[in-house]
Amino acid sequence: KYYMFPIGCISLCLFPTGLNVGCFYAVGTLLNRMIIEYYPGEELNAGRIGLTIVIAGMVGSLICGIWLDRTKTYKQTTLAVYLMSFVGMLVYAFTLSLGHLWVVFLTAGALGFFMTGYLPLGFEFGVELTYPECEGTSSGLLNCSAQVFGIIFTICQGKIIDNYGTLAGNIFLCVFLFIGSVLTDRGRNGLKGMSTVKHRSQTHSTEGRVSAGFHSSLVLD
Repeated sequence: KYYMFPIGCISLCLFPTGLNVGCFYAVGTLLNRMIIEYYPGEELNAGRIGLTIVIAGMVGSLICGIWLDRTKTYKQTTLAVYLMSFVGMLVYAFTLSLGHLWVVFLTAGALGFFMTGYLPLGFEFGVELTYPECEGTSSGLLNCSAQVFGIIFTICQGKIIDNYGTLAGNIFLCVFLFIGSVLTDRGRNGLKGMSTVKHRSQTHSTEGRVSAGFHSSLVLD
């Protein structure tokens, strides 16, 4: 049987994930340009900052994935990481021009940790929201959403930087991260997959105990 995606699931899955990952793609694409504007001649360090984002993101993805597997707190964990991504983007935007590269390394690393750490959470949350739809379908839609928003944000932020400066471009991304946080907060817990599996396991367990008791009574009789 084929299950159609509810409209609510589409908005709760595609838009928050697309906004978050799209912002991350835009930052990664325009990172060198933003760094050079405030730190001329620091092309090498701009590359190192990009590497810092990647490494911190690897650690963030691992930690967030393990935490989600252990706690099963889908909405709470997703919302917390989303809010930290928003805060990290704000801090990065307003500290980029301070003139201290070590501050940029720290803020960019924190940004990479939470924004990349959101990826496994967003995809798993999407799978739960769209259960019993195939995981490949929901993952494919989420990935398409991220790519589309990434293209849009990269082009728009580039134009804003050209006309209004780097700070305005980063604030532009902060606005959409805030919108994504609100959408995530308004979503339901999305534990349809877990609830169904748990209900089935409890039903089978109950049926097993009833069957065992019935057979025992027959033996005693």
